[in-house]
Amino acid sequence: MGCLLSSLWSSVSDDDPQATAVVLNVYDLTPLNKYMYCCGVGIFHSGIEVHGLEYGFGAHEYPTSGVFEVEPRTCPGFIYRRSITLGRINMPPHQVRILIEEMASEYHGDTYHLISKNCNHFTDDASLRLTGRSIPAWVNRLAWLGATCNCLLPECLQVPAVKQQVPEYHGISEDGSESLSVIVSNEPAESDDADQDKHLLIPTATTHR
Repeated sequence: MGCLLSSLWSSVSDDDPQATAVVLNVYDLTPLNKYMYCCGVGIFHSGIEVHGLEYGFGAHEYPTSGVFEVEPRTCPGFIYRRSITLGRINMPPHQVRILIEEMASEYHGDTYHLISKNCNHFTDDASLRLTGRSIPAWVNRLAWLGATCNCLLPECLQVPAVKQQVPEYHGISEDGSESLSVIVSNEPAESDDADQDKHLLIPTATTHR
């Protein structure tokens, strides 16, 4: 698959009228970004948009996919900032879907980490696989700074705080047969059964667009 993807994106010109744009949609996680953004840093969420759907990665407490889809520029819990065109591809929708489903098996909700495996790592990985290009460095600069010097991250920017940002979304199942409507709760679990009830992973029909 890697060789196939490489041959697809390397042969596409940015001005090819038949190609589909791959777009990075960037969101603010905090109003403080209006002050931090001008300094080249901020706390951002991002999603990758292609063929009319936006794919992102969020945290939950189970060893299942944390990859989800939403309507472009409407990810709940975040403030939309801007869109950046990353490149153009000639990959049809069903091949993009296969790629996203493969990534879903690599990005489980319980492996989300603000510094080493966050939503921006996911979109950077997706962009590299689709276009051969990375996302702009400023989108994930906070994670890079945190990895370089942990003392730069305040205590409030821990994974549970990020989990609160995605209250509900449609997840991408790893076999592509269904999606999950996930409600993330931060209440303390009384038991495994009670925890399952609070997080409500409900299968729903997936619409392939």
